[in-house]
Amino acid sequence: MRAAVVVEAGRTTLAEVEPPEPQAGEVRLRIEGCGVCGSDLPVFQGRPWFEYPREPGAPGHEGWGIVEKTGSGVAGLRPGTRVAALSYRAYSDFDVASADAVVPLPSALDGVPFPGEALGCAVNVFRRSDVHPGHTVAVVGVGFLGALLVQLADRAGAEVLAVSRRDAALDVARAMGASATRGLGDREFEECDRVIEAAGKQETLDAAARMTGTRGRLVIAGFHQDGERTVDMQMWNWKGLDVVNAHERDPRVYLEGIREAVRLVAEGELDPSPLYTHVFPLDRIEAALTAAAARDDGFMKALVVP
Repeated sequence: MRAAVVVEAGRTTLAEVEPPEPQAGEVRLRIEGCGVCGSDLPVFQGRPWFEYPREPGAPGHEGWGIVEKTGSGVAGLRPGTRVAALSYRAYSDFDVASADAVVPLPSALDGVPFPGEALGCAVNVFRRSDVHPGHTVAVVGVGFLGALLVQLADRAGAEVLAVSRRDAALDVARAMGASATRGLGDREFEECDRVIEAAGKQETLDAAARMTGTRGRLVIAGFHQDGERTVDMQMWNWKGLDVVNAHERDPRVYLEGIREAVRLVAEGELDPSPLYTHVFPLDRIEAALTAAAARDDGFMKALVVP
């Protein structure tokens, strides 16, 4: 099979390797596609703590596809079942996953791209944001995750303010249901009941804290990977903020989010389709990662397909 390999910082190749064999309790998937996650970019760009070359297919973890083969002891998953999976080498033609780490996709989603881990992440972040009808909610950073959170908050009956440095992203936010938008550089902000920081930068963290009202909830959804952060603890104390780190680390919670995302998308309560803005074949994985890092106007989410 073909598998993308990050051979060194900033460079990938496409390797021919043996398809993985499912062990007891595992299934092998024929990958239909995999989303490019922001957390993949440091692996591609290089950090001192990464060793190269990376494992074939890594760090693709937003894959979906067809169960092609099952290992011993697997019940309830037949070959031919279409699933979203928690697997970690999905920049490839095939990957393996634990049978209890896949979520079947209903016929209503036939032919629909479904980067389950990313969609489940948005659902889990929103659950921990504790949004109720009538709340004012700010989403600071409107990429794929932020745009989904705008849509979820709007459909929950909140009044949504979207904040981004990109004008094109603010256009997307309005289409997703934001009733108001602001540029990230704006200094005048209304204070909100819930503020979700979804970009993973010091600047967005600072803006999100300023926008959170007294006794409000500040939700950290951005992935802060490029160094330490400072916070204005005096302000956080004075406002009496509830601060939630919405990154899950329990695979069972990941799966709960994916299952709920399946339901929401299948029933038309969540529509991520306008956000899949770039599609690349597997042999152009380097271009996909480069585009995700550049985030030119109009970019929201890249998908990699065989």
